[in-house]
Amino acid sequence: MRVDAVVYFKVTSPADAVVRVEDYRVAVSQRAQTSLRSIIGESELDDLLSHRERLGQGLGLMLDRPAVEWGVTIDRVEIKDVSLPETMKRSMARQAEADRERRARLINADAEFQASEKPAEAAHQVATRLRLCGFGCCRR
Repeated sequence: MRVDAVVYFKVTSPADAVVRVEDYRVAVSQRAQTSLRSIIGESELDDLLSHRERLGQGLGLMLDRPAVEWGVTIDRVEIKDVSLPETMKRSMARQAEADRERRARLINADAEFQASEKPAEAAHQVATRLRLCGFGCCRR
């Protein structure tokens, strides 16, 4: 899986940015990568694909605390793109197809069950009428 993200930040304490960390740009980038891996590992695929803004906010929160110590403030984090490998796309397509087939089988089974109830219901009505006729209502 490939995730493209952009971290917008500014140096708020130049002294801390120089003294507390060797290279604040590299530090922010590496922290963003490890935090992003952590978020991806804990998230469902559907969430990654559909809630990028929320994931970006979570990533920003994870970056903010160490960044402040480095004299850097995180303005925002944007998840630009989430792309899946072809094998994963094919696997997801097979799963979706299997789900559609399962739903179609359930619908067909339900329709057949309902159709089988109709003749039984009609037979019950005929039997009821015949019983009633047996008690003299249909005799001539």
